[in-house]
Amino acid sequence: MKRKSKDVYFLEIADLVSSRSTCLRNQVGAVIVKDSQILSTGYNGAPKGLAHCDAVGCMRERLGLKSGERHELCRGLHAEQNAIIQAAYHGVSVKGAKIYVTTKPCSICTKMLINAGIEEVVYIEDYHDELSEQLLREAELTVRQVHVTRVYGRHGTGQKRTGPDTQSGLKS
Repeated sequence: MKRKSKDVYFLEIADLVSSRSTCLRNQVGAVIVKDSQILSTGYNGAPKGLAHCDAVGCMRERLGLKSGERHELCRGLHAEQNAIIQAAYHGVSVKGAKIYVTTKPCSICTKMLINAGIEEVVYIEDYHDELSEQLLREAELTVRQVHVTRVYGRHGTGQKRTGPDTQSGLKS
């Protein structure tokens, strides 16, 4: 049996982490790695202790907001944000680390990754954000897309989560 590359291994873990997401639009997972060791993980969803979107519905859907617009109008945090926060919460430095994410970071997450000292972003699915692209270039972060078949998330083969204001699927 052929051994998986580390990129595929950590991206598949990021995809698995995304299965914990409570976002109704897309399930995103992130894994921060340094020296081939996992430092923290994160997925998109509401802050700790608050009701999740699969229970209260999606504010962005109700407002008719498109992907990439008005990031602040969402009760959830992004996977990258949660991974950085988890590391900080437990006193783990992510300086010099790589982040493996199922979806390329938005501009807000990119700014956080830069300030956290992340040096490389490896992702599966593209996300169009011109400001993010510009910031990644200016900060000279290494950015690579690797093909991995998603099992979870909007393009995966797993079940999509739904909530009170969605039309189809199974509530989990």
